[in-house]
Amino acid sequence: MSEEANVSSQEVDALCERLDEEAEASGYHLNPDREFTRGLVEGLLINEARYGYRACPCRLATGDKQQDLDIICPCDYRDPDLVDWGACYCALYVSDEVLQGEEEVQPVPERRPPEGQRAQETARAQEQTPRAPAPGGEPALPVWRCRVCGYLCARENPPGVCPICKAKRERFERFW
Repeated sequence: MSEEANVSSQEVDALCERLDEEAEASGYHLNPDREFTRGLVEGLLINEARYGYRACPCRLATGDKQQDLDIICPCDYRDPDLVDWGACYCALYVSDEVLQGEEEVQPVPERRPPEGQRAQETARAQEQTPRAPAPGGEPALPVWRCRVCGYLCARENPPGVCPICKAKRERFERFW
């Protein structure tokens, strides 16, 4: 294993097991290619030792946690990548179809905006104070409701799987 961060095989195995349990409990799946997954998990541990957080091992982290919040695993792009491509950018997380061997992992285009654009978006976000919608007003993001258990989430699109009851995306409805 890597001498740079002194990542042991036991640490990699322990984190692989924990990530797998957390993923499955939330309706996600780790890549079934064990050696590939172990390599990615080792990269997460190296980045954690290097930066203090688990930045995606397939992206270049800045070392500034605030700038890298979008690529801390699981990254902000995981869900849309799973929906559109069957895997996240680094392929640590995969869809049901990939897990079951019905689809192959394919290259995933980068969704993360270029650094200059990210800096502008971060500055804009810091200038704006988050606020709740005024009575009768619209929230900043759509709110989705799981029709099975009532779970609510505010995001562009509903999750692929409800983290509470494991209902599929099609069981979500636009709530607000």
